[in-house]
Amino acid sequence: MNVLIPRERPRRWSLDDIVVTDPPIIRRAIGAASIGNITEWYDFGVYAYFEPTIKEVFFSHLGNTAGTIATFGLFAVAFLVRPFGGMFFGPLADRVGRNKVLATTMILMAAGTFAIGCIPDQDSIGLWAPMLLLCARLLQGFSTGGEYGNAMTFIAEYAPDRRRGFLGSWLEFGTFTGYLLGALIVTLADATMSHEQLLSWGWRLPFFVALPLGVVGVYLRMRLADTPAFAALEKESEDREKANKTGDEARILARLWPYVLVCMGLVIVWNVTNYMLTSYMPTYVTSTVPDATGGGVSSTTSQWLQIAVMAIALLTIPLLGLLSDHIGRKPIIWGGIVALIVLAFPMVLLVRMDNAFAVFLGLLIMGLTLICFSATMPSTLPSLFPTKVRGAGLSVAFNVAVSLFAGTTSVVVGALVGATGDLNWPAYYLIIAGVIGAVSVYFLQEPNGRRMWGSAPAAQSEAEAEELVGAQRAG
Repeated sequence: MNVLIPRERPRRWSLDDIVVTDPPIIRRAIGAASIGNITEWYDFGVYAYFEPTIKEVFFSHLGNTAGTIATFGLFAVAFLVRPFGGMFFGPLADRVGRNKVLATTMILMAAGTFAIGCIPDQDSIGLWAPMLLLCARLLQGFSTGGEYGNAMTFIAEYAPDRRRGFLGSWLEFGTFTGYLLGALIVTLADATMSHEQLLSWGWRLPFFVALPLGVVGVYLRMRLADTPAFAALEKESEDREKANKTGDEARILARLWPYVLVCMGLVIVWNVTNYMLTSYMPTYVTSTVPDATGGGVSSTTSQWLQIAVMAIALLTIPLLGLLSDHIGRKPIIWGGIVALIVLAFPMVLLVRMDNAFAVFLGLLIMGLTLICFSATMPSTLPSLFPTKVRGAGLSVAFNVAVSLFAGTTSVVVGALVGATGDLNWPAYYLIIAGVIGAVSVYFLQEPNGRRMWGSAPAAQSEAEAEELVGAQRAG
């Protein structure tokens, strides 16, 4: 099989070269990196679940259809600026260090989400209300562009080579935790407040929660930087990165275009599945299907079904990450791709039925397919780029793919369903994403157990480091 092989000169490693990572440091690094994902996807869950309320607060004058389009449009607009955030923060992280950039993006994300809760409604300030909402969403998108790629890099670079799958999967554990937290808070608000209370002030409260989340995140990240063992690793990394001249990243990435394309293909199959489940399906089962066939489920039922699927995924992700350290990333990714292509129509047909259990089963199949990617990609994608341009390469490739193809899933699929009247478009779209993923993973070298490209081997103990050196000598 043809695979992309990192182009490095072979060398022999001594015991002093191998990085032995301290388990308590790694645990704190995972917590510090994951808190950003929790904040990002908390906002995602709040905005997605509050879509009808946000439409009434900011776009009631537009009517039902136009208001829905405007609300989803403001959700999607954040994806348009994500590549710019990636282009800015990715190279910056390669020069000044991952932790400084992650602290900055944490502050910006929390500020953008908190700001949404402070915006007066359209009855108070008219057109300025949606304009301010647009500005807050742009700030969120820009900061998110620098957050996720660098968070993946952060964990991958300091994880032991043989445990990178398990440790990287906790980044997506944070993703699902944030989404669940946002969904639960909105669902509880809907259940305990009247419609008038929600429109008046209740919708603001979940957005205000982002501020303390951001404070906790910045504290965890700055506290990690104060740790002597991590500070030594960071100092070594910074000394190397400062030797790179500004602009070198673009020239190096241009030579690495096959790796960029493979990265983008893997991001597309992962995130199309992600946004189909979390962004489009709530509208599909509560609005699109009932309007077309009379099937589907109520909004409240849909919310609880989504929460149940996310909870199952939350518990399963670390198990698949652990499994990937034993059998490899590619078998699990292939499993998700095959499921996506073969089961796309069955899962969509189940979701369209007028039965809550059938809808749950369809969403669960989609969710289990998703976690085949979510559990493995955080440890797979960073392996595609060498250390000196990993932040830039991963941030740019990830955010361009999400912005152009994945983040627009709900808008594009919704438009295709509306234009053609064909309710099977979610299945068509998932199959197309699966084919793109299959081509990409075909060219992927199995990263399990391998050191990061451009970095020394990383072990979890002195004994493992000695084993690595002994195996190298024996080979």
